[in-house]
Amino acid sequence: MKIQEIQEEIVDEFAMFDDWMQRYEYMIELGKSLPLIDEQYKTEDNIIKGCQSKVWVHAELEGDKLGFTADSDAIITKGIIAILIRAFSGQKPQDIIDADTGFIDEIGLKEHLSPTRANGLVSMIKQLKLYAVAYQTQLN
Repeated sequence: MKIQEIQEEIVDEFAMFDDWMQRYEYMIELGKSLPLIDEQYKTEDNIIKGCQSKVWVHAELEGDKLGFTADSDAIITKGIIAILIRAFSGQKPQDIIDADTGFIDEIGLKEHLSPTRANGLVSMIKQLKLYAVAYQTQLN
């Protein structure tokens, strides 16, 4: 499935909820289904800078596709990274680099997060794209 198709699925899922309390609960549920990072990768190097809570992300090339695992010490943040990983994991690095992240605005995520969490969200997207750039360079 292409990144845009996954993003559209996520937008549709969030549209099913009437209010933000339900959406937060859904994000927490998504966080529980997050492919968890192996303990050995919970290092300072894998912490996303710019997040209020701790978020660790590990990227690994599987063939020509990039797989992500992650964890966070905060349940909402864990849900946020789960959404991003769902959209980008198992995709080619170049597709991740080129991907539009407008779906985040479509689900209204940024406007319903505290300023520090919204900054953290931007940092998470940036980090996933940086991993993609690094691995794309290896593939070339």
